[in-house]
Amino acid sequence: MTEYERSRTMPALPEHVFDQAADVNRLDAWLPQDLHVAADDLPTVTVHEDRTDEDTSATLRVQPERMRLEWGTREGTGYSGWLQVEGVGSGASEVTVHLSFAEDSHDPGQDAVGAALDGSLRRLEEQVRLRIDNAAG
Repeated sequence: MTEYERSRTMPALPEHVFDQAADVNRLDAWLPQDLHVAADDLPTVTVHEDRTDEDTSATLRVQPERMRLEWGTREGTGYSGWLQVEGVGSGASEVTVHLSFAEDSHDPGQDAVGAALDGSLRRLEEQVRLRIDNAAG
């Protein structure tokens, strides 16, 4: 099993960050750009990957009381992951994303995963900023 993890501090309250991250209808705004999630009947979702043009059955669990998302492929041989939001004081939050690949054949490699995680966290922060700016203006 191969595991990857990235964190990013965001200048927003943890509740605001989690609400943006957990909005099932807006996951495409921050997920890696070649992944698209369709919520069937939570926790069941379908993940479409542009690179392979394949749909995969997966689960997505939203845990607001813990400010945590957990996901994974249903067959258990692909990947799983989680996103955790924690307050770090002064109205800021730290968001950590963790991915685990059960089989090497599903692991795109350290460089690709690192770039995808960093890009996702950057897009999530942009979405949070847009939401806060729109609420304030």
